[in-house]
Amino acid sequence: MPKLLQLTSLHPDAQARLAAGYQLVSVELTAVDAAWMAEHAASIEGVVTGGHLGVPPALLAELPRVKVIGINGVGFDKIDLEDAKRRGVRVANTPGVLTEDVADLAVGLTISLLRRLPQADAHVRAGRWPSGEVPLATKVSGKRIGIFGLGRIGHAVAKRFSGFTETIAYADVARQDVPFAYYPDPAALAAASDVFVICAAASAETRRAVGDAVFDALGPPGVLVNVARGSIVDEPALVAALLEGRLGGAALDVFEDEPNIPAALRTMDNVVLTPHIASATHETRRAMGHLMIDNLDAFFAGRPMPTPVV
Repeated sequence: MPKLLQLTSLHPDAQARLAAGYQLVSVELTAVDAAWMAEHAASIEGVVTGGHLGVPPALLAELPRVKVIGINGVGFDKIDLEDAKRRGVRVANTPGVLTEDVADLAVGLTISLLRRLPQADAHVRAGRWPSGEVPLATKVSGKRIGIFGLGRIGHAVAKRFSGFTETIAYADVARQDVPFAYYPDPAALAAASDVFVICAAASAETRRAVGDAVFDALGPPGVLVNVARGSIVDEPALVAALLEGRLGGAALDVFEDEPNIPAALRTMDNVVLTPHIASATHETRRAMGHLMIDNLDAFFAGRPMPTPVV
């Protein structure tokens, strides 16, 4: 029975299946120290991790028998793929199964932000309704939607927003055969958008690609929605733009240093914050876990993995 290092939690159904087929050593990434290494490093054959955690190269270097990494998620930016390839380590993720949930949340965050749903909820819960109504909010229908990154999730976001508006545009590395306006870079897209939705993959090219040029192009009427990766946004610049009123608002599910976020964001009335929950439904987390195990099972059986990255 192969021995795996498990760094992330799984849906209970998937966890039961994983435990039935593998010998597991579960530990938080921050608890992997010299004593742990001395006891386990030489026997670990694979790693189960999340896209938000990855496997640091320094850790992988200390696990000589590891030949496969299963990511319970779609993002692989926290894994050095070139390093993994040099070491002969295969990497697989779980694309596709979380697309619908992430797209749903992008729309939900937009509605929450523009219609000020958190404030309305707080108004009722605090018993303030008898004393007066909440301030007027902003209409969602008819807004110009800009999507940065038109991959699987970007397409799903566009499909959902097509029920709200006829004006959808995108920016990506190349023009696609779609009925949406194309812009060559994020700032140009932002200038033509009221709502700027980030769906791009995290990479060296997209790191902090959304910064002052985008915020200033959106302006005080515009808002930012991020359901991709926190590293894509210049977070200090975002905080400054919001504080200075150069950007109208932001709805964020991801952050640069999760779970730590800038304190200023927590105090802003024009910001909606969620704790990286885009894929956090029973149905999707179950499907993610089982696809991740399908990849591991295939690898250890010598079969092609269903969704390999490298």
